[in-house]
Amino acid sequence: MKIKRFPGGLHPPEHKSTAARAIEPCSLPDELVIPLAQHIGAPAEPCVVIGDTVAKGQVIAQPRGFVSVPIHASSSGVVTAVEPRLHPMGRPLPAIVIKPDGRDAWPDGLEGGMNPLLVDPLTLPPSRLRDMVRNAGVVGLGGATFPTHVKLSPPGGKKINTLILNGVECEPYLTADHRLMLEEPERILAGIDILRRILGVERVCIGIEENKPDAIAVMRDACAQRDIEVIALKVMYPQGAEKQLIFAVTGRQTPSGGLPMDVGVVVQNVGTAAAVADAIIHGRPLVERIATITGPALVEPKNLRIRIGTSLRHLVAECGGLREEVVKVIMGGPMMGHTQLSLDVPAIRGTSGLLLLDKNAVATRSEGPCIRCARCVSVCPARLLPTTISAYARRDMIAEAERFNALDCIECGCCAYTCPARIPLVQSIRQVKGAILAKRRLS
Repeated sequence: MKIKRFPGGLHPPEHKSTAARAIEPCSLPDELVIPLAQHIGAPAEPCVVIGDTVAKGQVIAQPRGFVSVPIHASSSGVVTAVEPRLHPMGRPLPAIVIKPDGRDAWPDGLEGGMNPLLVDPLTLPPSRLRDMVRNAGVVGLGGATFPTHVKLSPPGGKKINTLILNGVECEPYLTADHRLMLEEPERILAGIDILRRILGVERVCIGIEENKPDAIAVMRDACAQRDIEVIALKVMYPQGAEKQLIFAVTGRQTPSGGLPMDVGVVVQNVGTAAAVADAIIHGRPLVERIATITGPALVEPKNLRIRIGTSLRHLVAECGGLREEVVKVIMGGPMMGHTQLSLDVPAIRGTSGLLLLDKNAVATRSEGPCIRCARCVSVCPARLLPTTISAYARRDMIAEAERFNALDCIECGCCAYTCPARIPLVQSIRQVKGAILAKRRLS
């Protein structure tokens, strides 16, 4: 069978050393710092105060607007602070701090959830299922953290006929989705059934890169009696980006400035599907996720099931601590992850991994002049001219950068990775994208 792919992209070293490491539960930390900004859209509004006793899964912050979701306590305990704390985005932002009581107890003594569903979820109307997904605080777990209920609410004129489950996990080092597919395929499939019911789609596909043959085999076996295609994809970064995945699976090209629903598609991460199943069937809000804790500076890399709000320092200790001095700490993968300034930052819903690099794993070459080699152009999956957009960005020529479709950049990092001059192309393009959006808001 022909292996599918998208134009552009590259294949960086995979470093998937944790692919054979089973998911382990992470111990309960002494403190949970739960930021109110954990999703795209408006941050949640706190509804608890210092001294309140909370149960695991209890709502501690309410959504503000449609593109927002509630925040829940990830363990039982006492609220000790509601104040700005260091956030993964690099500055202090409002957070709720909980001192766990050690019981990790759900409300009213319920085991494993809050309000387990007593009827077949597929008999419920799509509108109620969407509301349950929102109330559980489910967001995209592939890293973007877009509120899932919004994706499941296409406008009336947008007919969705295809649901794609993203099991690609093309970032180097990360293996959390890989392990989820191997160990808990039924959670994913239960979520797919619910997503299919909400969207009313005709076609469901699961895209998995061919470097995960065991996951492809497990998911094909699990889908054998269901009308779900499991599609092997070429190992090529950023295969997991929405528009690239849609093109590889369906051949449809999302228009410039458009969304997947413009071509009749909704994409959800396999972890998101599992979270949807937990929310609907077991009444479990999104208070934990699977993350890969890895890197050459770490003693024992692992795939951990972590509570939201756990500090990066606790995750490092859970993996035996550090074997070498850390030169760079990245939340997420090395291509699209965010560099962290401290291990006291909390893990949030979008924390797919934690990467700790030593001096041997970090390039230190200085930036040089562009030699017009066009490598960045050849690998750009959005078919842009990164060096041109970057040059305009550095000169604050916002209109010119916009004319070259800067907003279509998905910030995958392919251009900067392949640039022989080590020009920080992504950083300058990201900066000019912000300027373009700011200009639009003022106009």
